[in-house]
Amino acid sequence: MKHLFYFIFILNGYYTIAQTVHYEISFENAVHHEAVIGGKFTNLQSDTVAFRMSRSSPGRYALHEFAKNVYNFKAKDGAGNVLSVSRPNPYQWDVTGHDGTVQISYTLFANRGDGTYSQIDETHAHLNIPATFMYVPELGDRKIEVDFKIRKDLNWKVATQLPLVSGTTYSAPNFQYFMDSPVEISDYQIRQFEVTSEGEAQKLQFVLHHNGTESELDTYFENVKKIVLAEKEVYGELPSFDYGTYTFLACYIPNASGDGMEHRNSTILTDTEGLAEGGMENNIGTVSHEFFHSWNVERIRPKSLEPFRFDEANMSDALWFAEGFTSYYTDLILCRAGIITAEAYVESLSGTFNYVWNSPARAFFNPIEMSYQAPFVDAATSVDPVNRENLFISYYSYGSMLGLALDLSLREKDLNLDDFMKQLWQSFGKNETPYALKDLHTALNAYAGQAFGDTFFKKYIYQSGMPEYQSLLKSVGVMLAQSSKTPYIGVRVELDGDGNGIIVTNPKIGSPAYEAGLDLHDVITSINGNEFPTHQFETFIEQHKVADTLAISFERYGKAKSTSVVLKSDPEYSIHLMEKAGDKPSKKQIKARKEWLKME
Repeated sequence: MKHLFYFIFILNGYYTIAQTVHYEISFENAVHHEAVIGGKFTNLQSDTVAFRMSRSSPGRYALHEFAKNVYNFKAKDGAGNVLSVSRPNPYQWDVTGHDGTVQISYTLFANRGDGTYSQIDETHAHLNIPATFMYVPELGDRKIEVDFKIRKDLNWKVATQLPLVSGTTYSAPNFQYFMDSPVEISDYQIRQFEVTSEGEAQKLQFVLHHNGTESELDTYFENVKKIVLAEKEVYGELPSFDYGTYTFLACYIPNASGDGMEHRNSTILTDTEGLAEGGMENNIGTVSHEFFHSWNVERIRPKSLEPFRFDEANMSDALWFAEGFTSYYTDLILCRAGIITAEAYVESLSGTFNYVWNSPARAFFNPIEMSYQAPFVDAATSVDPVNRENLFISYYSYGSMLGLALDLSLREKDLNLDDFMKQLWQSFGKNETPYALKDLHTALNAYAGQAFGDTFFKKYIYQSGMPEYQSLLKSVGVMLAQSSKTPYIGVRVELDGDGNGIIVTNPKIGSPAYEAGLDLHDVITSINGNEFPTHQFETFIEQHKVADTLAISFERYGKAKSTSVVLKSDPEYSIHLMEKAGDKPSKKQIKARKEWLKME
């Protein structure tokens, strides 16, 4: 990321001094979710100037087509003369006939408060920059200034990682930094503290837009501070934040949507739950995840995402590491910080573990290829049916379980994942050298030995093998078990309005339902000659035994059909501390657990 405010660059064979792009945005019609945006672009060299809305957003990998929310576009030259506008594609406005200056204006409709979109109403102006501001691709090195015309009648204030110029005007050194700088404008509350790292004092501030009390924020902020310090311990130091400040931008309000999105010196945190409505416990994990990204993905950055492209989907082969290893640390940090107990942390592993290792998708894609799926799943939308139950494992979850396996495997060698992350920080993050996938492999070889690194990457990254979790977890006094007596059908069924059962998921490949030929949307009318049970279908299945046969009558596309389902044993695993099962861990296991969880 460049930090010079002015740049000299070669354009059409001669030198020119980069000018400043000026925007202003106002919110008079916030009640109807509208903002009016103006922009002034000077010293333009091209006869035709292309104004674009982004198609993607930093930290998201799918297309979002923000142009769909833009209207009333107008363009004038420096003297105020109306200019000709044409539309070569859905996300671009071409302006011709200018005098070296183009002044634009347009209206934006925005009503989704999360990490990708913008939301404007009388509670706040929550702005994701790519979803809000047009840009001119050829002016990427220019400094940018934005005047946020706040609603003083609503007591609004501006919070952002952008540096303040004066009043309500903020700046960005260039286009990339601007697009990576979300803004929260509201009547928010704020807390801050300083952390000294490598002799440098840096400010961390938590901005919270909510309907709660100052006291609730005080309590929550204490946990935020614990997370910051616990994550700093992983890497040994904080990143050197631009302008000396990192800003959490949190909106916990009913009109927001649950999300978290990392940025270079800030993060967006949104949820419908206020702190008093469950958010005190349920929202803190997102704080942990997004702040960990300050190192892993923002500075320890995949080369495949650098530079981020705003006109297309962004694909990376390393999301299993960038997102997945960050997910591994998310709850681990909560445990280390004392926010959740060791027992709660260990048992929370079960859901992700079962999702990953019981998925048929591993037969089709390894973690790298799961990362390639991001443009299709990362808040992406489609109207055609998909088969994700069988073909996709989230790279967040997959990478999280691989992080667990790598950490526990390294600890058997008197090493640990924390120190490996420190090594990556020193090699790639601190000096901001983007890494390729082979660099991660080489770095693990250097840290843990070639045989260890080659085995881990060959078995679990380049292929879809499952690590020896039973022995790995046992080394820290944790039990991994399966029950051979619990029956399993492999599909979720819900009651419809006629007293029948409708299949609401694709049957998992290899499951009893799949092998019996049942499919999504089939309507089960009777089982073993009896009407469909009125209580939960899962409870009904649990009343049977493994190897029981169910004679199922069902309808598909209005035609009556029948099949037989032979129940199998449930493949689900349970994960718990050995003590909970009445087993006593050894002193060695207890010591290893304490070192892993940083317990006193």
